[in-house]
This record gives sequence, C-alpha cells and structure tokens, in this order.
Amino acid sequence: MTRFLALDFETADQGRDSACAVGLVRVENGREVDAASFLIRPPRRRFIFTHIHGITWNDVRDEPTFDRLWPRIRRFFRGVDFVAAHNAAFDRSVLEATADGNGVRVPRLTFVCSMAVARRTWGIFPTRLQDVCDRLGIKLRHHDALSDARACAKIICRALRAGAWIS
Repeated sequence: MTRFLALDFETADQGRDSACAVGLVRVENGREVDAASFLIRPPRRRFIFTHIHGITWNDVRDEPTFDRLWPRIRRFFRGVDFVAAHNAAFDRSVLEATADGNGVRVPRLTFVCSMAVARRTWGIFPTRLQDVCDRLGIKLRHHDALSDARACAKIICRALRAGAWIS
C-alpha cells in the first residue's frame, strides 16, 4: 500500500517562512482519504503575492501561527511513504523555514516532485501545474492551496497507475 501526502503552500512574501496558506491531501492506495486547508498567520504583515493567491493580511491576522496550527496538521504526515508537491523544492523549503521559524520539528521525509514526475512519465513541457492539469484533464483552481495539493495528488496517482517510478 502506498501512502503519501500531497501539499501546497502559498506565501505572503519572498521569505520562505511566510506561509499564509497550506493545502493537505492524504492518499492511501490511490484514494484520497483526508484533506484540509488552513490559513496561517505569517510572521510579517507584508503581503506582496496577494495578486497571485488573493490572500491578504486581513484574511490571516486572526488565524493561528504555524506552531499553533501544527497539532492539527501533523496527522497528515504520520505513516506516509513520501510527501509530494508540484515544484517540491519550493514547498519543502517553505515547510522547513516556517517550521524552524516557529520552533516546530517536522518529520524528515522524502519529497517527490510532481513536475519531475510529469516530465518523466508523459514528457509534458512546460510543466507548470496549470499546464500539467490541462494536459491530464485535471480540474484546478490554481493558487488555491487545497486545489493545488489535490491536483498534485492526482498527478502522482495517475503516474503510479501508469507504472511510473516515483522518487
């Protein structure tokens, strides 16, 4: 049985510690078994990516910081074989910087990049999330953290069904 977590972060500014939203989708044996999204209060009020994701300081000012949110999301990480993200290096760096900045210890897990998987499995270029979803017929509300995480999960599930090597 393959168990993985697909996740997506949205950030407020260029700082990797500025997570303002996270989408989480847990998959077991090719089926989504749990999903959630949360707004996160970042360490600064400065929002320069609102034009991308639509989130503002007013949306998050009363939301929990990552350390307060962690007890609600850590269950998604338990017992998974890997974590998947589209452009995994970015999301991994956001998770690590946000956790470090909030004194949270996250488990060390293998990350799988659905961009790389899409390139290897289907030869898709360019491999922005919207491009991959368009090619595979996956619905997407881009830059909505839960929609992005769910799309990533679907990409990985399709690749696994196609016999792709996931690493």
